[in-house]
Parts: sequence; structure tokens; C-alpha cells
Amino acid sequence: MNTFPILLGALCVYALAYRYYSAFIAAKALSLDDRRTTPANMYGDGHNYVASPRWVLFGHHFAAIAGAGPLVGPTLAAQFGFAPGFLWLLIGGVLAGCVQDFTVLVASLRHRGRSLADIARTEISPFAGLVTMIAVLFILLVTLAGLGIVVVNALSNSPWGVFTIGMTIPIALIMGLWMFKSHAGQIKVAGPSIFGVVLLIASVVAGRWVAQTGAAGALTFTPHQITILMAFYGLIASILPVWLLLEPRDYLSTYVKLGTIVILIVGVFVVHPDIKFPNFTQFLSGGGPIIKGKLFPFLFVTIACGAISGFHSLVSSGTTPKMLNKESDARFIGYGAMICESLVGVIALIAACSMYPGDYFAINTTPAVFSKLGMTTVNLQMFSREVGENLAGRTGGAVSLAVGMAQIFKGLPVYLDNHRHRYSRGALRRAGAHGQSAQAVRQ
Repeated sequence: MNTFPILLGALCVYALAYRYYSAFIAAKALSLDDRRTTPANMYGDGHNYVASPRWVLFGHHFAAIAGAGPLVGPTLAAQFGFAPGFLWLLIGGVLAGCVQDFTVLVASLRHRGRSLADIARTEISPFAGLVTMIAVLFILLVTLAGLGIVVVNALSNSPWGVFTIGMTIPIALIMGLWMFKSHAGQIKVAGPSIFGVVLLIASVVAGRWVAQTGAAGALTFTPHQITILMAFYGLIASILPVWLLLEPRDYLSTYVKLGTIVILIVGVFVVHPDIKFPNFTQFLSGGGPIIKGKLFPFLFVTIACGAISGFHSLVSSGTTPKMLNKESDARFIGYGAMICESLVGVIALIAACSMYPGDYFAINTTPAVFSKLGMTTVNLQMFSREVGENLAGRTGGAVSLAVGMAQIFKGLPVYLDNHRHRYSRGALRRAGAHGQSAQAVRQ
């Protein structure tokens, strides 16, 4: 099954949903009106209530909702086959996740930027507010436990990763001051954006060199130390004004996230790899090596971010409604950012399912479990040799996703080289028809 028509169809669904369905919700259900004063303009305090440009706030909101969830979840859900995850991401995202994020954002906007628990307490009852507050607490605990461990595992014993992530903090501080404080009464976006992206790319490149110097020891941390550093950063980011660190850093990271997705989309359209997975696997009824449960309900638990996630309602009723400059921006930020996250999930699923099942399961299960599946690897040894590490048994989804993405990226130069050779052969044939020498054409 070729990925080209699949991704093209998904992009068409997203475009139509945003153009018509989100417009219907904005006009008929929520009655967005720019004549209403937003909390950012009514209560602007220069700390949390800060009217922000829609593109900057879009980047902040997208980065806040699109962590590791839409990447790892669909990758692990590939165990059930390609079709279940793809349909849930597409339908769930357009009809459920985007609508939730959009409506909660507007609800908070109409309640002075207050939290979801406060809205429930005001609109329903104090008891409903208490229940909502407890639910929010558990959502945060699950989110921190599930997604935090992905970051910890990625940065522990990785001086390159720590250097790059660490450099985004001073870069974001400079961007925040440049955007919001360099020109009184004006917010600058273009200059700080170019500055931040250039320095971010430089940090990624320089990270490899730093990891090979004597400074690597000072940037190598254990998982426990990474956890402490993450908690410390969260404390500092919550104390500082939102425009100084949190918003510009989220906005900056969006360039990396969406930039990677755009390159992957181009890669799929150019290379159009085939889906190696079946639409449905034998693990629909449970007993899978990665997810033990049945398709229902475990598919919908595994793929939350990208389809519908309760955590997003906390972001939509958290910092974002306090920074909307006008009500109409809620459609672009609330519905639009969730569409982008759903697309991230689709790309992750395509990358995972473009691998051979044997390679996929060998990475995402222990060697003892894989030996009982009766599968054989195809390209795993080549991948391990090129990376320089043994990839078998690297469970969790992140490694298999990286391998699937690398496989798509690897096809780009092959495609371009083949295209160049076809052009050269065609030029030689045309030259021969006109009596020109092959040497002249090559020159």
C-alpha cells in the first residue's frame, strides 16, 4: 500500500475540516466576536495576561500540547495494524480533539481566562469544581509520568541533547526581551524569529562537537538528575513572566517540530514509501507483545494526543486564553494547532508502518519476547551498523520512530540521484538525436 494517496487524502480532510467545520463552530456554536474584549487586553498585567501575536501564541499552544504523545502513541499503536490508528487519528482529531481544544479555549476566554475547575465550579456547582480539580490532578500525574520519562530517557547520558536543549533557554530569554520589550508599545516577531531559528540550528550542530570535548562530562546527567533539572526548570518557568521564557521557548521549539514534519511530508510525497504493515494484525483481540490489551479500548488509550486528550483542555484553559489578542484567533490557535498535532500523529504512524514488521517488533520488544513471535528482521542489522548501536530491544517507541523517519529521509538522496541519472540519460538521447557529443552534454 503506497503512502502517497494516504497522506494526500489526510491533508485534504484536515484542510476541509479547518475551512468549513471549524468555521461553522466558530460562527454558529461559539459566536466569536472581535468586539468582545479578551482577558489579555482587559486584565493585562505584563506577567500572565499578555496580548500576543497569533503566530507566536500558536507556536506556544502547539508546543504545549504536542509533546512526545503524538509521536510515541501512534508508533506503539502500530501493533494493531495501520488502519485502526490512521482512522482514529483522522476522525478523532477532526471531530473530537480539535473541537474539545477549541471550545474549552473559548469557554476559558469567556470566563476571564480561568481554569477548567473554576469554570465547572461557576457553571455547575462547587462539588463539580472539586471533582474537576481532582481529575485535573490525576491527568497531570499521568502526563508527567508517561511523557516525562520519554524526555528523561532521551536526555540522560546525552551531552549533545542536554547542550542543545539547554541553549534554547538563553535563546528564548533574548527572544522574549526582543519581542516584547525592545520597542515600547510594539511587538516584534520577524527579527527575533530569524535570530532564534539560526541560533537553534547552530546549537544542534554544535552539540555534537561539544559532546566530543572535555565539557561532555559536565553535561552528562543520570536519569535522576535530569528529573531534578526538569522540575527546577518548571519552577523557574512558572515564576517568570510568561512572555520572557515560556512563550518564546515554546514558539521556538515549534519551528523544529513543524519543520521536521514538513520535511517528512515532502519525503513521503517524493519517496512515497510503501506501508509494510497489514491494515489489521493478529493482535486485535489482545495478547500483543507491546500492548497486551484488545483493540478496544487500548487503541484509544495509546493514541490520545493526536486524536483527543484531556490534557489539552488544561492548556486551553491555562496560559493560552490569557494571551489571546482577539476572539477570532481562538479558531486558528485552538482548532488549528490540534489539526497540526493530529497530522504529527499520522506522520509518526506512517514512519513506523513503513518499517518491516520484523524490524519494528525487534526494536519494541525484548529479545526473549521477539524470539517467540516467529518473525525475522530485514534491515535491523543495517540500521544498527549505521547508527553504531544495537537497536534490538530498545522499547518505548522512540527508537523505532526515529528509524522509520530516518528510512524516509534516506530515500530522498536516492530519489534525487535517480532523478539526476534519468535526466542525464534523457539529455544524452536528445543530444544524440541532434548530433551533439555525449562529452558536450556532460559538460
